[in-house]
Amino acid sequence: MNWTEQALAVAAALAVGLLIGIERGWTQRGAREGTRVSGVRTFTLTGLLAGLAGLIGQGGQELAGAAMIAAAAAVIATGYALRAQRKPDATTAIAGLVTLALGLVAGSGNPALAIAGAAVVTLVLALRSEAHGLIDRLDEADLKALARFAVIAGAVLPFLPDGSYGPYGAWNPRELWLVVVLVTGFSFLGYVANRIFGARHGTIATALIGGAYSSTAVTQSLAQRLGSGRGGGAEPAGIALASAVMYLRVLLLVGLLATSVLLPFAIIILPPLLVGASAGYWMYRGAPRQEGPAPPSNPIALVPALGFVLFVAAAAVAARWAEGRFGQEGIAALVLIMGSLDVDAAIVTVGGLEPGAISPKLAALALGGTILANMTVKLGVTIAYARASGKKAALALGASMVALAATLVVGWALI
Repeated sequence: MNWTEQALAVAAALAVGLLIGIERGWTQRGAREGTRVSGVRTFTLTGLLAGLAGLIGQGGQELAGAAMIAAAAAVIATGYALRAQRKPDATTAIAGLVTLALGLVAGSGNPALAIAGAAVVTLVLALRSEAHGLIDRLDEADLKALARFAVIAGAVLPFLPDGSYGPYGAWNPRELWLVVVLVTGFSFLGYVANRIFGARHGTIATALIGGAYSSTAVTQSLAQRLGSGRGGGAEPAGIALASAVMYLRVLLLVGLLATSVLLPFAIIILPPLLVGASAGYWMYRGAPRQEGPAPPSNPIALVPALGFVLFVAAAAVAARWAEGRFGQEGIAALVLIMGSLDVDAAIVTVGGLEPGAISPKLAALALGGTILANMTVKLGVTIAYARASGKKAALALGASMVALAATLVVGWALI
């Protein structure tokens, strides 16, 4: 490194210690004089020492640099071991060791990474009360959901091969599982948001957030509440708005996974979205504020995730076979049938097709047909559970379905 790079590395190491030290110093500001092992000055000097050690190691004196780091770590460990006898606190000790590591990273020639790491560490330390509050709100089901999604996203994906396998070369293991991560991640975020905000801010919040990952489950929950006579008046609006959010969710997934189909699909889906959202908003204006129902059940489970990827894999092979046997009309029929069982899988299949295998307009019509089938299920659920109390909700869903059917008919006539 030249002189400028060396100065930047040392300055970054100093900034790392200062940033973390300010947070630790502020947190310990009420401690009695002489009881603190380290504060802003000690953390700043720790970062500087680690930066110099990294710089010395870069200059060919690795043993000298290692000795400096080892000595600083020993001082930190000794000081906090003595303090732990009076008041146990591992957080500040670990923060000191992390400061050493980040300072060493900066001194070794990666100042940007070190500063970014220090910012994240400072944020984690500063959010102590918020983190504890979040932990207090969690239950066993939430922890299981987090663990399952961690396995799906972090323990499987990095080890899958990236290449074409299986019949017709239709399977790319990494891409298949990445789709599972995306779809379940979308569901997991919606579930977390619903747990945090839904019950606190009422039925409409539950409907809007829950609709992002399971509008059918939201519809069933609210319709059951209506049918049991426990409804407070906001349920019909919630059912309509949950389906409007579902339209947005599907539009987003198409944009991410089947980009070539986005424009014609948006033309088909926007009219029913506007009708459903308008109906929901009209009912919401006259609805009373009420406490939200329990969020729909946890959507993250390993067995359904495995079932989903197997379904998508089978659909990919079937699509390649239909492409060679029947052309784009066969693919469209396959997507329509498959989407009636799982809309997400249909979107994934369309996104995985070779360019030109099916025209974007025909693919958009097939996907629109799957949405219409899904809406039919929700209309049936509303009528079955809410009965006469669900008249407004059924009318809102029906109006949205009529708009969707009309756009499908017009789109088919224009092909």
